[in-house]
Amino acid sequence: MIQRAISYWKLHRIPILMVLVSILFYISFGYHLDRTDFLKLLGLYLALFFLCYKLIQFEKWNFKFLAITGTLFRIILLFAEPNLSQDFYRFIWDGQLINNGMSPYLHLPKDLIIEHGHPMHNAAELVSGMGSLSASNYSNYPPLNQFIFAMSTWLSGKSVVGSVLVMRTVIILSDLGILYFGRKLLQKLNKSTHLIFWYFLNPLVILELTGNLHFEGVMLFFFIWSMCLLCNKKWLLAAIVYALSISIKLVPLLFLPLFLKYFGIKKSMLFYAVVGVTTVILAFPFYSPDFANNYMDTVGLWFSNFEFNAGFYNAIKKVAVNFDAKPWELIKDYGKITPIIVIATVALFTFFRDNKKISSLLTSMLWVLTLYYFLSATVHPWYIIFLVVLSLFTEFRFPLVWSLTVILSYWAYSNAGFKENYWLLSVEYIAVYGFMFYEIVRLHNKKMLFSKN
Repeated sequence: MIQRAISYWKLHRIPILMVLVSILFYISFGYHLDRTDFLKLLGLYLALFFLCYKLIQFEKWNFKFLAITGTLFRIILLFAEPNLSQDFYRFIWDGQLINNGMSPYLHLPKDLIIEHGHPMHNAAELVSGMGSLSASNYSNYPPLNQFIFAMSTWLSGKSVVGSVLVMRTVIILSDLGILYFGRKLLQKLNKSTHLIFWYFLNPLVILELTGNLHFEGVMLFFFIWSMCLLCNKKWLLAAIVYALSISIKLVPLLFLPLFLKYFGIKKSMLFYAVVGVTTVILAFPFYSPDFANNYMDTVGLWFSNFEFNAGFYNAIKKVAVNFDAKPWELIKDYGKITPIIVIATVALFTFFRDNKKISSLLTSMLWVLTLYYFLSATVHPWYIIFLVVLSLFTEFRFPLVWSLTVILSYWAYSNAGFKENYWLLSVEYIAVYGFMFYEIVRLHNKKMLFSKN
């Protein structure tokens, strides 16, 4: 046993040392970082990304080593309080509200505090923690996500730390599911299975999902599982699982029209029906006459009121302001136009692209979501994770570049007014656009070369 350990050390000592250094950096990031300290945040993140790259380079065929490493990085953050996002306070609030027989889609946190004082355990702490913006709006988290919030608060006995622990466990288990099904999907598509570690070891994924408790990973678990089921011709079960993904985050709704050519008209209608019925069943416990209006109004705010880390929108705003446009009016007008462009893009990819194979379908999804985020006025770093996953099953890797450069957007948290640094955002987007166009040209030249041969 000792001899085997010595032999293993000799063969893998450099990757093992990199893992140990990464552990120290994750501990520093999770337990000793204030988000206002941008230089420390940036330094730790860049170091972790470099070590992620080197670990994959050294051990890409050693599945067990990298799987254990990624799991270990997540376990290290198990007891850390999220330090880059305060959304978890809203998650706990919604969960406690449900456990007290109230709907998070019908009651504003600030109103409950005013009308009822402290309507539930640690209400003042939760409302203060989530911030005035969240407290002034109805919940925008879909039903299945709400069930997870309720479960976490119920199991934890209304403890904030306990609720965080339960939610983090769900997210870690979902990431392990993505590792499992992602590897299977890569095998089905005849792609190198080590690519899944660009998700599983990616510091953006580990820090934003496990660290900051964003539920993109749970959504992606159901999404990837659904794609695997489609590969195995189990479309009915795939539709149910796809609906579970939508009921965590709404993003997969954007891709539904793309299945039209994959299934054909008749079968796609059945697929849509199963997705729709499953989604309605999950939403039924929250039904009330005001449910739909309140929910859609809250979701609509993301198009017409909020802005963070925007690409194309910032360029438009810069030009418009020089012509005396008012920013608060511009974003409302822009928010009305963006959905129309996105819908038109989805239609183009639905009717003018061959989506009859899973590989083509996933590529279409990648480009639809990419355009949506390029146009969006709000692009939080954890949004990019969906693009990272999609890219692994295609020929494109520019989302991996974005997962590196998106950290520059956190400059906004280093100052009291959350003022963005447009020079840093320019670096972020120029790197992404530049690498994306390079990949498009390279793929075009590659196809031209094969066509000549």
